[in-house]
Amino acid sequence: MKTRAAVFHEPGEPLAIEELDLDEPKAGEVRVRMAAVGLCRSDHNVMAGTRPVAMTPMVLGHEGAGVVEAVGPGVTRVAEGDHVVLMFIPTCGVCDNCVAGRTHSCVLAARIPLGPQLDDTYRLHDAAGRDVGQFCLIGAFSEHVVVPELSVCVVDDHYPLEVACLVGCGVVGGYGAVVNRAGVTPGSSVLVIGVGGVGMNAVQGARIAGADVIVAADIVGRKLEWAAELGATHTIDATTDDVVARVMEITGGSGVDFAFEAISRPETIGQAFDSTARLGTVTVVGLTPSRYDAIPVSPLGLVLGQKTVMGTLYGTSNALVEIPKVLAMYDEGRFKLDELVTSTYSLDEVNRGYEHMVAGQNIRGVITFG
Repeated sequence: MKTRAAVFHEPGEPLAIEELDLDEPKAGEVRVRMAAVGLCRSDHNVMAGTRPVAMTPMVLGHEGAGVVEAVGPGVTRVAEGDHVVLMFIPTCGVCDNCVAGRTHSCVLAARIPLGPQLDDTYRLHDAAGRDVGQFCLIGAFSEHVVVPELSVCVVDDHYPLEVACLVGCGVVGGYGAVVNRAGVTPGSSVLVIGVGGVGMNAVQGARIAGADVIVAADIVGRKLEWAAELGATHTIDATTDDVVARVMEITGGSGVDFAFEAISRPETIGQAFDSTARLGTVTVVGLTPSRYDAIPVSPLGLVLGQKTVMGTLYGTSNALVEIPKVLAMYDEGRFKLDELVTSTYSLDEVNRGYEHMVAGQNIRGVITFG
């Protein structure tokens, strides 16, 4: 069948909207009619060349949701008509990490930047007959996708897919960093540096975890306003204020118990470290461009402060458990999802959506398919 998709060709170039040929699902695969895809910075990093992929052309997009149209041989967990959220890290269920419940570290995560499907063949082909890769095995910037059964989580069909898609990446990434990786405790103090599509959900996670002080820092004033609406008790405009000094002022000179860095730049990781109290924990959430290979953390401060510095991927979550859990909290009014979608776009507007993301105009822009 034919599908229209946004195709990445070269770093620095806009995505090209092309009609591609899509093969039928093979064993263990499903075909999904896409309903919505979040505009995540990870895809933009590929477009900008700061996160290399193994091949071009490639269809980007990984934070998606849709409806299953067809299933291949041997598929048992997913049926035609199911509503699904796509998972950018597949869950094989049999590697050591999956068996231990650490599906965020599934051995198949190594396939994310490669392009082909699990059998090393391709489901997408362009007009010239070339194979086209799928980022994260998904390539969600397409009207229809064929993906592994291991990459989908079935959800109840009453959830609006234009908000459910966000739980496939940014929501779980931010929320899980707080509750799973760092283990934020009731009554504690929290700093979140960078309140975009991931950091905003760290703010929500801190609120749900019962933190008393939740400080949001960013350079975009509108994002700070949104952060306050989603749970931040204090905000810092990093364009005019010294982040560390303001944190110390807010906390009476002690620093925060937990700091989350969602920008992934060495200088802001250093700010997060310097803003934490003795015995504090710093969690780096995003993917730092590969050109950076060091962070400004004082070894003496690390020891004397007895601090912990760590990273997290996919919110240190079992996505098959976490996605339905977050959606249940959305049902209960505890987790805000509708408020995260600040603009919607058509597939043809994908490049404009990313321009708006870079300009800080959205929490999350979402592509919707008619």
